Amino acid sequence: MRAPTWLMPHRITIEPYIGESAVGEVYGPPGDPLPALVSETVRTVRDRTGREVTSTAQIITAPGLDCPPQSRITLPTGRVTTALHIAPHTAPGLPVPQSMEVFCE
Repeated sequence: MRAPTWLMPHRITIEPYIGESAVGEVYGPPGDPLPALVSETVRTVRDRTGREVTSTAQIITAPGLDCPPQSRITLPTGRVTTALHIAPHTAPGLPVPQSMEVFCE
């Protein structure tokens, strides 16, 4: 069961992180706006290296999101942030919705 889109009133745009080049970070083209539930609150989380960092926005989306850590995300307010950690929420065999949670700088 997927999280219903009516629970995701916001729209975000993601530029997926591809890697490093001689001139800096490389991103893919921005995708179409995606439905999401955005909460711009401050929380302490761990990044992909295990270091404690401060997340200033948390995003819930449908499962299967293509958003590698360090991807650029444009929030509904227009603020551009960076993905720190992506957590899938699944419960195989249970009647609860599946989703992805993205923690942002």
